Amino acid sequence: MTGMSPRHCLSFDVEEHFQVSAFESPMRRRHWEQFESRVEVNIDRLLGMLATSEVRATFFVLGWVAERYPALVRRIATGGHEIASHGYGHELITGQTPIAFREDIRRAKGILENILSQPVLGYRAPSFSITKDTMWATQILVEEGHIYDSSIFPVLHDRYGVPSANPEVHQLLTSSGLLWEVPPSTVKYMGVRLPVAGGGYFRFYPYSILRALLRKLEGEGSPLVMYMHPWEFDPDQPRMEGPLISRMRHYLNLDKTASRLRTLLQDFAFAPIREVFPPIKQIYKERLQSGALAGQSLSSTSTVSFFN
Repeated sequence: MTGMSPRHCLSFDVEEHFQVSAFESPMRRRHWEQFESRVEVNIDRLLGMLATSEVRATFFVLGWVAERYPALVRRIATGGHEIASHGYGHELITGQTPIAFREDIRRAKGILENILSQPVLGYRAPSFSITKDTMWATQILVEEGHIYDSSIFPVLHDRYGVPSANPEVHQLLTSSGLLWEVPPSTVKYMGVRLPVAGGGYFRFYPYSILRALLRKLEGEGSPLVMYMHPWEFDPDQPRMEGPLISRMRHYLNLDKTASRLRTLLQDFAFAPIREVFPPIKQIYKERLQSGALAGQSLSSTSTVSFFN
């Protein structure tokens, strides 16, 4: 909202409509190049909406997409938005070895930093696939120069989530150093932790209920960490075959997402993740000044919580 001090984070996971994990199969992955690309037109539509509302956001860009559309990555950055990493090939960490994961995030970070000539500090795993079984990934993120992660979703879900995880922004201590964790927003209601961060939840809840839950979280002093995908603003995208529950999650209320986002941007004040949290913002400034890019250690040595 214009005139308000940005307290909350808005983010977008930049991937093609055919790359979502719910429809993943070896056959479909082999034919990615043959599917109709819609990411560029969808992102440009989003950039227009954000510019109209004078809002900047964080874009977690898939390396596969950046490699094919480097000019799109530059357009996002030119609009004052933050570029972060969504990995390279949109592979779930739960299906990767540590070696494969390292190669994936190193490749993605290198592509993005080569395009921008700026440090990329943030990472979000495809389908929030840092779980209790893949917590080893946080150590590798630190070693590969990431300052923050936004992958650990503190909810119970059939595909992702760590229900016992800290729902607040905090630091994780790994054997290789500290990593800021920026969890997608959840709110505790009647003893149950509800996901309210965006994505399918943004399309599922009636907006009046979602806004009330977000106001509750805001009133508790917690910054919102919202996420969406460019394909969620594209009701005309080609339909894919898959399990019924996957089709319901993917296609529900796509025609309402754009209008709901416009309302959300009026109701809350947003900024990129690296600007909302002072420690991350300071590290970014330092890395810009030093010219540190991929392959160099960018980890923070501070142990002070953002909320202290």
